[in-house]
Amino acid sequence: MSGPQCCANPPTLNPTTRGGHVENLGGLNTYVNGSPHSKLAVLLVSDVYGYEAPNLRKLADKIAAAGFYAAVPDFLHGDPYVPNAGRTLQDWIKDHGTDKAFEEAKPVIQAIKSKGITAIGASGFCWGAKVAVQLAKREFIQAAVLLHPSFVTVDDIKAVEVPTAVLGAEFDQISPPALLKQFEEVDGYVKIFPKVSHGWTVRYNVEDKSAVKCAEEAHQNMLEWFAKYVK
Repeated sequence: MSGPQCCANPPTLNPTTRGGHVENLGGLNTYVNGSPHSKLAVLLVSDVYGYEAPNLRKLADKIAAAGFYAAVPDFLHGDPYVPNAGRTLQDWIKDHGTDKAFEEAKPVIQAIKSKGITAIGASGFCWGAKVAVQLAKREFIQAAVLLHPSFVTVDDIKAVEVPTAVLGAEFDQISPPALLKQFEEVDGYVKIFPKVSHGWTVRYNVEDKSAVKCAEEAHQNMLEWFAKYVK
């Protein structure tokens, strides 16, 4: 399911590498940060706006500062969704299926493991949550966090094989609280954040203190989940 909320508050993309750098991992350009000597990693799967979104890279830096090797692959191959550019979101999604990204994630994970990393968590945002939940079904990873997920179904949650947390928004037409409560009844941990909308964890306005606070709470919850299960 996709809709206007999926595209709300588009970020201004910026290839600046901040504290990390871009390298090829498993055939994909990937923003990475954190010690290569860490035994623990977190794979971040972006929303439709891709791996150059500044708030996403900032989050990767925060994860790295917590002791993980953070990796943000470009599963969109340099073609993030651009609103009002003559291509509808539905048409864009046809060219960027989550099944394809799931297959591309496998060599990325192998490349991460080749660095000596022994445990990996995956966080997926909106579109990326579908990729993360697919990884969680077959134990490619040790834990998953799905943030304001799109396309994720109750059957997906039933099939997960690793600890999976879902962080959702009170105002979300794509994954409304009623659906998230079904996820909770099946398995795992679900937290619904009040007074926020779909995309709030990575598409917040950095000048809005309230929005930043809500996003940072979700980031902390995600880090706590990985600290508990990615060992």
